[in-house]
This record gives sequence, C-alpha cells and structure tokens, in this order.
Amino acid sequence: MPLLRAAEFKPDVSDYEGQATRNVLNVVPRGDGYGPFPSFSVYTAALPAACRGAFYALKSDGTVVTFAGTNTKLYKLNNTDFTWSDVSLGGGTYGALTATAQWQFAQTGNLVFATQANAVLQVFDLSSSTAFSNALGSPPQAAYISVVGRFLVLSGLLSTPYRIQWSGLNSFNASNSWTSGVNSSDFQDFPDGGIVRGVAGGEAGIIFQDQAIRRMSYVPGSPIIFQIDRITQDKGLFAPYSIIRAGERIFFYAGQGFHKIDPGGVPEQIGLERVDRTFLADLDKGNLQLFTGAADPRSTRVYWAYKSVAGTSGTYDKLLGYDFLLDRFFPISMTGEYLLGISQTGLTLENLDSISSSLDAMTLSLDAYATAVQPEIGQFNSSHGLGFFRGTNLEATIESAEQGTDENRITIRGFRPVTDAATLYGSVSYRDTPSATATDGLEVLVNARTGRCDMMRDTRYSRFKARIPAATSWSFYAGVVPDLVPGGTL
Repeated sequence: MPLLRAAEFKPDVSDYEGQATRNVLNVVPRGDGYGPFPSFSVYTAALPAACRGAFYALKSDGTVVTFAGTNTKLYKLNNTDFTWSDVSLGGGTYGALTATAQWQFAQTGNLVFATQANAVLQVFDLSSSTAFSNALGSPPQAAYISVVGRFLVLSGLLSTPYRIQWSGLNSFNASNSWTSGVNSSDFQDFPDGGIVRGVAGGEAGIIFQDQAIRRMSYVPGSPIIFQIDRITQDKGLFAPYSIIRAGERIFFYAGQGFHKIDPGGVPEQIGLERVDRTFLADLDKGNLQLFTGAADPRSTRVYWAYKSVAGTSGTYDKLLGYDFLLDRFFPISMTGEYLLGISQTGLTLENLDSISSSLDAMTLSLDAYATAVQPEIGQFNSSHGLGFFRGTNLEATIESAEQGTDENRITIRGFRPVTDAATLYGSVSYRDTPSATATDGLEVLVNARTGRCDMMRDTRYSRFKARIPAATSWSFYAGVVPDLVPGGTL
C-alpha cells in the first residue's frame, strides 16, 4: 500500500472518513510530517516565589538583562552566577497582584518599565539603576503596557478601565510625560466595547476590549494624535495574556476561538473546526492568568500555555503550538509557571565555576553558553527556575487518521513506520462501528531488521499509532505504510 501520511492535528472533527488525527503529542509539524520536541532544561537559580511575569532587555552594548516578577516583588538576574537579586522599589514589596493578573514589561531605549494594576508604574534605567523606582509624571496605575511607535501606552487602568493613555512622543519618564496635551500625550475613552484588556504594540497598535478590537494609527501633526478605527463588531479578547506579536503578525484568543491579524488586516479565525471546541472544553476558565502566549523568535511557531481542568493549581500543564507558515496546530505536555520568548544571558569561560561545581552537573551543554545568544522560547518551571527547551526529546505519540468503512472488514498484519527513529513502539486501534469507542491494541517494538511493527487484528475501523520513547534521537516521522488485506484473508 502507499504511504499513509502523518495527519494534521484536528481534534474538533470526527474520525469518520477523516483526513486528520485527534492524537499527536510532543511533536512539531514539518513539511514532511512531524519532528521531535525537546524537554526542558533549567539554567538559573529559582526565584524565591512563583514567577508572575518576566522580560529580557537589551542594553546599548548588546548584553542581556533579565527581569522577573513575583506576587509582590521584582527581581533581576545576575549574569555571572544566575541568581536573582531583589530590585523592588526600596527593597520593599508592592501591592499584591490580583489572582488573575501578571506583571507586564516594556523597554524604551535604556528604560525598562514594569506594571501591574496594584502598583505605581515602575522604571529601571539600564545604564544606572540598581533598583526600580516610581515612574515620573504621575502615570495611571495600569495592568497592561506596550510600545506603539514612539509612545508608551497603558491600558487596563485601575481607575478608568474603559480608557487607554499614552505618554508624550519620545517622552517616557519626565515630569510631564503623562500630562494630557503636552508633547502629544493624551488618552482615549471608549463608550462601547467593554473594558480594555490590552494593546498589541508595533508601528500601529491593536486595542483589545471585551467586545471590540480597534486599530490605533499615529497621525503626525494632527490634534487627534492617533486615529482609532474599530475593526471588529462583537468580537473581543477572551484572555488578556493570550496576545502574541510574532513579527508583524498578531495572534490571540477571542470568545470565538483562536485568531490572527496580518499586517493591516482584520482578525481571521485559525482554530475553527480544528482545535477551538476541544481547547475550550479543556481550558480551566478560572485561571486565565496561566493562559499566556509567546512567540518562538527562532521559528515560525507561537505557543499558548494553559492550565487544563485536570491540571494542578498554580501551574499550567499544557502547551498548544501553532506554526503560522505551515498553518498547523500541535499539543505539548509541559508544566510551568510562565512562558515567554527570551534570550539567555552571555557567559565567559571564566564564569563557569560560578554556575556549577563541575561541568558534569551543568543542566545545559557547554555550547549553550555564549557571549551573545539569540532569543528563543523558554519558561519558568514549577520550581521557579528559568530555562529553555534544549533537553533530550520528549516521548512522542503520533496516530494516523482512522481507516476503514462500515461495508468492509479489514485484516491488519502490521505497518511500517517511515521515520529515522531507531526505537519505536507501534499499535493499532480497532472498532466496528462509528458509535463504538475505539480500543487500543497491544504495543509491539519495531523490528530492527525489517522496520515493521507486526501484529494481527480484524476490524472495520483502525488507526495506526507510533510511540517514540523519551530521549530517542530522531528528526522526522512521515507516516506509515500499512499492511492490510480484506477481512478474513491472511
């Protein structure tokens, strides 16, 4: 028989005569099927408490400075020994985050800003500060922050939740930076659309409300400063931390499912009849602060972390990835506290003894430590440590679309998986009607000599499943070549 190619992950659609699969795990899509997803490797000491937001900034010399927030504190990573230093205002504590909130950060030049609704906007000067301080100009307390063009934009305002407010043009931390009417600083109230839940920054900003999405475009020399146009009707943001900017594209989760906005475009659904229904049923809607999105700067993939209804309190337990060029979703089993795109700080060989008493004890390979590192997807794990997905491959599961019809029975004699994985276990599911629950057959180890998984099963409907054990070295899985004959034939 010809190759039965690895199917697209679409758990929302039925199996009947399907071309998709409901069961893949810990793999990433490729043009020829699927590839492996690596395990997590921590490289910093643990924060004193759970991470509630993090950010990396670039200094003018290209070096990286990493910040993280907990419920009441802000911390900065020591680039020599990878421990965390308290850089909270005056070494004290801030008003505690609400249960459904996270810290947010933004950088303008040498200034890093940190915000949450129960604290005054904080600022850290990369060239001179040893701790955060209150931003000048009496900015409003805000839950969300972004940079739009040459303006700093605050939203989710504590006292006026239907408003956005922006700083002066190229003026972010002066005594009049937030004075309306001075240097183009101003605000905009929205009479409809609900509370403002965030702004995606860029040359133009995308404003997200509960029931509306608007575009804000700078108009130089105009008294209105920003032209604000509504681009959706009765469609808004469901989860405030689900917004992802990947280059010029924006991804987010609305009440109607996963969406994207291309440059200059309007929201388009990307999860309809693919993952939306399955995801919504699995999402713990009482813990939306753990539903966070991040782009992988090294690939064409974005990820959403979330806590499922079966997950453990305080951490997410799943990732849902989306490759926006291949236009395919994929699920990952992963536990953590906060997901983000981040750059590892550089390190010289002289500093290695500060990390570990021996090279054997290091969790990342020596090659991973460089003086300058490109950003990549990372996370804080459930033990509050920051790291990256650079470990050995996770255990992978890939199941085919279901094969068979009501009219004919088939006898399965095995299948040949098309992959470079040397170790693999194969099995088939079976059922006789679409209304029956499929039963998984026994696993068999692939025959190293023939490359086949041999078995015998008579049924009407079947899926071919491969399980590649954790830490197995492999790069691709294209599908299977089934060996089957009409039912009753051996």
